[in-house]
Amino acid sequence: MAQSVNISVEATIENVIQEITYDGTEIYQPPLTLSESLTKNASRIDFSKSALESDSVTVKSEDVSDQKEEDSKDPAAFQSSLWPWDSVRNKLRDAYTEVCVLSDVLAIAKEKRYMVLDPVPQEAQETKPMVQVYARKKALANAAHVLLNGAERLRNSHSEQRNNRNVSDFHIELLRLRQNWRLKKVSNTIIGDLSYRTAGSKFNHPGMFEVTKAEDDDSGSNSPPPSPSNGQAALPCPKNNSALRVNVPSELQGVAYIKVITQKDQEDLCTANVNLLGTGQNITHQVGVWQKTLEYAQNILFCKELFSQLAREAVQLQAPIPHVVVGNQIRATLLPGIQLIISLCHTTSLEPGPSGPTNDHDHVLEHSLHQLLRGVHHKNTHHPFPHPASGPLGPSQKRVLAGPLAADRYELIEMTKTQTLLEQIIAQAQHIFMRKRTQYVLDTLARDVKDPQIISHWNAMNSPTMSCVKINIITHGYDTVCRTSLLIHVKERSLKCISRDGRVMDMSYEPQELRDLILCQINQHQISGLQNVAKLMAWQTLSNSNHLGIGSVEPLGNATSCVLASPNGDRLIAVQIRCDPPQIDVKVYIAQSPRKDFFPGPLVQGKYWEHLGGHFKEVRFDKLEGKNFLNKMEFLMASLSSSS
Repeated sequence: MAQSVNISVEATIENVIQEITYDGTEIYQPPLTLSESLTKNASRIDFSKSALESDSVTVKSEDVSDQKEEDSKDPAAFQSSLWPWDSVRNKLRDAYTEVCVLSDVLAIAKEKRYMVLDPVPQEAQETKPMVQVYARKKALANAAHVLLNGAERLRNSHSEQRNNRNVSDFHIELLRLRQNWRLKKVSNTIIGDLSYRTAGSKFNHPGMFEVTKAEDDDSGSNSPPPSPSNGQAALPCPKNNSALRVNVPSELQGVAYIKVITQKDQEDLCTANVNLLGTGQNITHQVGVWQKTLEYAQNILFCKELFSQLAREAVQLQAPIPHVVVGNQIRATLLPGIQLIISLCHTTSLEPGPSGPTNDHDHVLEHSLHQLLRGVHHKNTHHPFPHPASGPLGPSQKRVLAGPLAADRYELIEMTKTQTLLEQIIAQAQHIFMRKRTQYVLDTLARDVKDPQIISHWNAMNSPTMSCVKINIITHGYDTVCRTSLLIHVKERSLKCISRDGRVMDMSYEPQELRDLILCQINQHQISGLQNVAKLMAWQTLSNSNHLGIGSVEPLGNATSCVLASPNGDRLIAVQIRCDPPQIDVKVYIAQSPRKDFFPGPLVQGKYWEHLGGHFKEVRFDKLEGKNFLNKMEFLMASLSSSS
């Protein structure tokens, strides 16, 4: 039998040259690793020859046995096997044999047809029969107690239903509750959900409530009525005949609402009334019906989500005057000197709180806030359907049509701009305040100025951030002769006025600008009406000025003038109007020809010079007959025409 020989599988030191660069640098091929060398050498083994060689060695073993003994005795005469990998072949065959044996052992142990594996016997434990009897008896007693309690509860519920028909069934009440609210069963409890997550809300409050049987909650039925405090009478607690009780979290108990106030700047700019929970008598049990309790709790959750969204936007927005968020109040500046205050009011006590500000809160803005948040929830769940149907879901109709309509970069950027809830409510509050200012200016002028009459027509169809009012300035009895119209668009922080002749005037939020414009329109109306009446009476207009530059400067409005001539040309009337509400200063001057103070002399020989107009004399306008300015001027022109 051949002995094993150690074979070295290391690579030669001299590596093969892989490439010679142009500068003579030789790049050698990296040497093989030990695993690569072993694989390369093992691929040279021919396992098919090993079987033939083993058979030939077996046949000739008897013939050469004597010779092998002699060779073993003589080390010098020893010759190694002709095949150097004979030892590797033997090792692999032995490993294969061991694997086959292991596979046979596993097959025998698994099939259990040839050999059975018995566990090692252990010492038997001493059993006490009485201990097992007592343990089983105790377990049976506990199970019997549970069954008896359940039977007793069923018997009591059936007897209560027979005695009192007003008490509803628990399962019927649970069915009614499930029709309006989301419920699920977790283990042995029934959990409900009050949140707006199904509407796309991202508010992190869980909004969970628990539903239990009314007989299981003894604290609610035995709770005493609240005692009166501060001289207030106690509220009567209604009788609750419901078969189930709803347990809401402590932070969702009570009543909450959003309070919006618009007021002028005060000294206490950073004061806030923080409502602390857990103080006072809980009013959740005063409701008496689970539907009202859940509605109040969901309203509290909605108000908290709304206030949280507004507070986050107030901190993120970069306003010229920074918004202030303190406690449960948000303060934003609408116009110089005007502030918008949004407060979250949440109370869980029946005791009267501290007296708040005397300003009444704005119900319109509060309703708008609720609508804005519900609009956000609606948009999160109602995306416009794409056209075609294979298009992406989510882009708006304008953005879908941006490609076919060849929208430019500016239009695409405008599509992406959206206003936050706080910006929208501030814009609505600014518009409301601008509309109130415009109404006050128009009503004040209509009250102070009796002649002419100022009539305002407000458009009923308005948007939350824009209103329209049409102003008609007329004179009683002469409305067909002259009528001055003015259209005003009331926006958020500005006014847009369109006159009858098509002129467009943009004004700021200052009310004095609108007052000045109305006074100018009154002056122009009076002069225009006077010219129209003069034309009907055959008088001629010699000059007209809407902005008279003579006399003192008016604080508001401007001075207008007009000069009229009689049909014969022998009478002149000069009219000057200055608006200074509540009075309108009207001055009328008269001149006549021939001049009575004309005396021809050596210098003036012609008689025709006496027909020049004489000096103007002021007329006591307040003593003239007539109801208004145009009526008095009509009588004056008629008298001057008849005298001529």
